Amino acid sequence: MQERTTIPTIKRAARVAQKTVEPAASGPIYATPLDSVRPLPLLAQPAEPGFDLISWARDNRDWINTHLLQHGGILFRSFRLGGLDEFQHLVEAVSGDLLEYRYRSTPRTEVNGKIYTSTEYPASEEIPLHNENSYSRTWPLKIFFYCEKNAVEGGMTPIADSHAVYERIPAPIRDRFAAKGVMYVRNYGEGADLSWQEVFQTGDRSSVEDFCRQAGITLEWKANGGLRTRQVCQAVAGHPRTGRMLWFNQAHLFHVSSLPQALREAMLEVFEPEDLPRNTYYGDGSPIEVADLDVIREVYRTQQICFPWQEGDVLLLDNMAVAHGRTPYKGERKIRVGMTELVDGAALRQ
Repeated sequence: MQERTTIPTIKRAARVAQKTVEPAASGPIYATPLDSVRPLPLLAQPAEPGFDLISWARDNRDWINTHLLQHGGILFRSFRLGGLDEFQHLVEAVSGDLLEYRYRSTPRTEVNGKIYTSTEYPASEEIPLHNENSYSRTWPLKIFFYCEKNAVEGGMTPIADSHAVYERIPAPIRDRFAAKGVMYVRNYGEGADLSWQEVFQTGDRSSVEDFCRQAGITLEWKANGGLRTRQVCQAVAGHPRTGRMLWFNQAHLFHVSSLPQALREAMLEVFEPEDLPRNTYYGDGSPIEVADLDVIREVYRTQQICFPWQEGDVLLLDNMAVAHGRTPYKGERKIRVGMTELVDGAALRQ
């Protein structure tokens, strides 16, 4: 079994002096880093009751985008959004049309017009830090989280600076990944993971084939009705607006070594390595050293920032600049997710 690291909770330094942001038409907000030591995330709060966050956001996109680039994440707190409809309106006010969650890697449910549940894994499981859809060649630039109901215990959303992770991974490991890329091999229809129908959001094989052709995914229909796909994707990426180099892949999460030892051994008794529900290799098909993945996991652990949710919180992250995860929890937890601004990885490399 992998050791589970205890994640410290950020405690606000004693009354960090708040800075008044330049007033907008709807009135000012106060903004200051949530933690006195690190700039991530920026905490934004209303200066007066009844503040209309949606209207303010629509009129102040430049402020939001500027501070998002500077901090990587903005935590909007105490604005009293009136539920999922208002969350959706806020996302659209900040960033335009929402993206559909397709080519899925985890179970989610659409709850309100392209607003989804967070990953529906058992509450006892930790979800490692990762950037959304970094196992693909396209991904959302922005991701929004809304705390509709907080867990009784745990259920935090750790975050980490992807540039800091990149910088702290030893150069030989980082350079090897950057040169080779990451191959994701997935097998659907074995009863141990998502079906291909859920992943691709269709039951039509020709639609799946069209999607894979356009996405650069090779596929193989299996005799049992299942499907195997392979795709080589980036291991690192330059941010399209800052140029900063970022660690941007899910090799550590898809690799079979991410499973607890007992489950991993059981899976390998049932499946041949090439038939595992998911696994990763270097882009040339050679195996990734588990010791290197463990180094990467440890770097993520050292860089993670964690804070407790408050109901009504909205956390906006630059999905390339900041990774996110989930701690285990008890009780009911409702964190809703919206994604915007599709990035084409191929265009970044041109």
